Amino acid sequence: MSSGLAALLDDVAAIAKVAAASLDDVTASAGKASAKAAGVVIDDTAVTPAYVTGFTADRELPIIWRIALGSLRNKLLILLPGALLLSAFLPWAITPLLMLGGTFLCFEGAEKLIETLFHKGDGTEEEMTGDPAHLEAEKINGAIRTDLILSGEIMAISLADVAATPILNQAGALIVVSLLVTAGVYGVVALIVKMDDIGLHLAKGSSGAVAGFGRSLVRMMPRVLAALSTIGMAAMLWVGGGIILHGLEQFGLSAPAHIIHHAGEVVGHAVPVLQGAVSWIVSAALSGVFGLIVGAIVVAVIHALPRKKTA
Repeated sequence: MSSGLAALLDDVAAIAKVAAASLDDVTASAGKASAKAAGVVIDDTAVTPAYVTGFTADRELPIIWRIALGSLRNKLLILLPGALLLSAFLPWAITPLLMLGGTFLCFEGAEKLIETLFHKGDGTEEEMTGDPAHLEAEKINGAIRTDLILSGEIMAISLADVAATPILNQAGALIVVSLLVTAGVYGVVALIVKMDDIGLHLAKGSSGAVAGFGRSLVRMMPRVLAALSTIGMAAMLWVGGGIILHGLEQFGLSAPAHIIHHAGEVVGHAVPVLQGAVSWIVSAALSGVFGLIVGAIVVAVIHALPRKKTA
């Protein structure tokens, strides 16, 4: 009996080791995949605050919470099953889909840049009129639709990075990525959106340096939101361009990616102290320029297409 018990305990220990190793694999895969999707995460974080502008302060967090739940549903109920089916039956389609998503990101970034540069005074502030509940529902639905596109790109990038692992590891890594990204993005968004309220509270309820810090927060937030918009635009072009370049490499057209990588190395060697950082910045910037070129072409093609006349 004792030997049987010892054997059983050995089996349990072995199973525990396998489970721990699998968990380590999932965690490592999720961490690697999350890092690869960082650019899209930045874009997602930069885009979302716009959906709560114009609402009263007491509605901001409930709106963000509902968008976050919608984002999680997008990832776990729609995109996760689709990604696993794609990996199991059409693995060759992952790269083309990534490139298609990258092209969309380039288009979005280029269109935003063109509008910023050439149509600054053309737009007017959207008026918040009508039934508040209906407007809130519309904003939330619009945010969730936008999130579906960005989440799809995050999941596709993550899937491409773990596609060689067993299917259960893929599922575990994608679930972890979904939870981490959703919590991270909407946690940061909530903090950004409420920062001016925090500043106002500090300014009114404190004195001296604390009150001064609160007033600084209130004054700073419009600039922070403007900077976020610019960062999101740059992230779209950098990530989209990088995805397309990587896809072209897989299809045998490696020259553009090699040129950008070589340029980054050359500039990095000129600054030995910060060689790695400088190489990365130059490569990312050139990937962004490539993304801008691709996006501008798509914008030109779309605007050149005939539009249906509305009665």
